[in-house]
Amino acid sequence: MTETSLPAAAGLGPFERWLSVWVALAIGAGLLLGNLFPDAFSALASLEIASVNLPVAVLIWAMVYPMMVGVDFGALRQVGDKPKGLVVTLVVNWLIKPFTMAALGVVFFNYVFAGLIPPDDAQAYLAGVILLGAAPCTAMVFVWSNLTRGDATYTLVQVSVNDVVMVFAFAPIVAFLLGTTNIVVPWDTLMLSVGLYVILPLLVGYLTRQRLVAKGGEAAIVAFKSRVQPFSIIGLLVTVVLLFAFQGEVILERPLVIAMIAVPLLLQSYGIFFLAYGAARAWGIPFNVAAPCALIGTSNFFELAVAVAISLFGLGSGAALATVVGVLVEVPVMLSLVAFANRTQHWFPSERGSA
Repeated sequence: MTETSLPAAAGLGPFERWLSVWVALAIGAGLLLGNLFPDAFSALASLEIASVNLPVAVLIWAMVYPMMVGVDFGALRQVGDKPKGLVVTLVVNWLIKPFTMAALGVVFFNYVFAGLIPPDDAQAYLAGVILLGAAPCTAMVFVWSNLTRGDATYTLVQVSVNDVVMVFAFAPIVAFLLGTTNIVVPWDTLMLSVGLYVILPLLVGYLTRQRLVAKGGEAAIVAFKSRVQPFSIIGLLVTVVLLFAFQGEVILERPLVIAMIAVPLLLQSYGIFFLAYGAARAWGIPFNVAAPCALIGTSNFFELAVAVAISLFGLGSGAALATVVGVLVEVPVMLSLVAFANRTQHWFPSERGSA
């Protein structure tokens, strides 16, 4: 998720528009390089401190830091102005989505695909989709909001509140769901991951934003983000290359594993969208708030999910693979839902003050 400035461009940029293509190419490169140079990637995997792989930590920071600079927590002052859309967002993201994702993962990996996936791999994939389900979108949603002509300020409020909740709720929810599915939870590593990939970049992003605002206001923030944006893109793609390089042999031996992981992710994405969208319609929320609040719940903060999966279970784990599959399927799914929302906006009231 690579675009967080509030007045985003009118549509998707070249990277966002073709994200699935770039990720697919990165997957191919990872598979090829992993099989050609296995020793080199084994050496990279060994560069760890406290279960944190150092090369990947740098790459994850390159992805997450630009997003955090774009988060304006001053928008939290507007929380009480239009509560309905925010209520839908919070209920779906934190009381429903993580649990439905875990339930779908259990159904498919422990039962539907039980004869096709070894039990240990099934548990690893389950852990990966749980991490995705507990990490709501914090940045790319600004692109989706813009494509539906959503209320940009209100979207910023929703994302800002989500970020605050995530700092406190992500680790307990993940630990609870992993525990209920009988996956061992290394609490020290989980808390380290939340601190390293959520709290610390959030703090650094906030300090950077304050400094930029003092120098040149919002224009300085936009200019800064345009300069660091390539590092975010490179970080995402190189991370995917590394992940699939470590998974190369497994994937080439069982190519259907990607499709099997994608099934519960697709069902979750469409199910959560229609649940939030239907609730917004039933509550009479205007379209310019209803569409973004449904899209926020559908999209995932996959950078965080990838980072935590690597820290908890390792670069070559099935959990890390499952989170990367989330990257692959996200953009086509979100574009299809944006198109659906725009075609059905007449279902919602046009007044803008009742959200």
